[in-house]
Amino acid sequence: MNYSITQYLLLGAVTLIYVGTITGPIRKIAIRFNVVDAPDMARKIQKQPVPYLGGVAMAIGVVTTSYLAIVAKDFNLNSVGLASSVLIPAILIAAMGLWDDLRGLRPWPRLIAQTSVGTAMALILVATDTMGFALGNAFLNTVVSIFWIVGITNSINFFDNLDGGAAGTVAIASFFLFLIANSQGQILVSALAIVVSGATAGFLLWNKSPAKIYMGDAGALFLGIIMGVLTIRLDPGIEPQILSLAIPVALLAIPILDTTVAVSSRLYRGISPFTGGRDHLSHRLMRIGIQRKYAAITLWVASGVYGLLAWAIYKYPESLGFPLLAVAVISWLSLLSFFLRIPSSDK
Repeated sequence: MNYSITQYLLLGAVTLIYVGTITGPIRKIAIRFNVVDAPDMARKIQKQPVPYLGGVAMAIGVVTTSYLAIVAKDFNLNSVGLASSVLIPAILIAAMGLWDDLRGLRPWPRLIAQTSVGTAMALILVATDTMGFALGNAFLNTVVSIFWIVGITNSINFFDNLDGGAAGTVAIASFFLFLIANSQGQILVSALAIVVSGATAGFLLWNKSPAKIYMGDAGALFLGIIMGVLTIRLDPGIEPQILSLAIPVALLAIPILDTTVAVSSRLYRGISPFTGGRDHLSHRLMRIGIQRKYAAITLWVASGVYGLLAWAIYKYPESLGFPLLAVAVISWLSLLSFFLRIPSSDK
């Protein structure tokens, strides 16, 4: 199975249109059954209740389009198995997230479920030798994979705290992931990355400020698992290895920054990292006077800059790899310092 660049872009466009179309009816279902996110004084910044279930629309769009593409292009058990190895765990964790959206779950059961799925995915990656890079030790590869998948899943979930913020950022990150994977001929990673980019862009039509629907934990966890697995399966094929390792981190630098800022500030204040709050990047940007809409655009631009850095490191590893890596690290640490200096609350 192989796709041309035109076919990949068409696949992304079809997913965008499909998700953009089905999100409306799913929104109506959420309103009918009162599946809404109500504002509160602690951490919700919207003024009116906003329907959930946007994640269901994205999951349906990604899964349906992916399998239909396989059937249309090259239907065989190997292709189905490769896609299922990513999509089925994502569906399972999305189901847990949907239960959380509907009924509510405490942090520890959620973390246990995420770790269980992450562990299963890591064991599959190591056993099938489908990690994009190897550290020379099966145990170390497994531990790193678990940490990365669970960490990215939670980062995307944490990052979903602003109208359009997470959807736009994932759309950008997954598009740059597609560009790199496609250059390396990684068909599965390329196809799923462009499908995710199309799905999040289609959802963004409804989720941009002021949001008409939220993705909820179902959507954030679904995207988190897929992005975690795809980035660890990405093989940039460049030397030295540290540059290959830097590329997935650069692609998701902004969600990682958000998690680092929120968790570190909560620990400093003696608060559980799993406690929700208005201490994320978006809240801090608004705290210094940036409007909600422009806070989202700021995060998209930042994600785009890091996507370009990842692409440039991939394209020019010998001549610009380490200087660009230095720029990425220094700028990320500077942003970390900048955001931590902004108050964690409105008080």
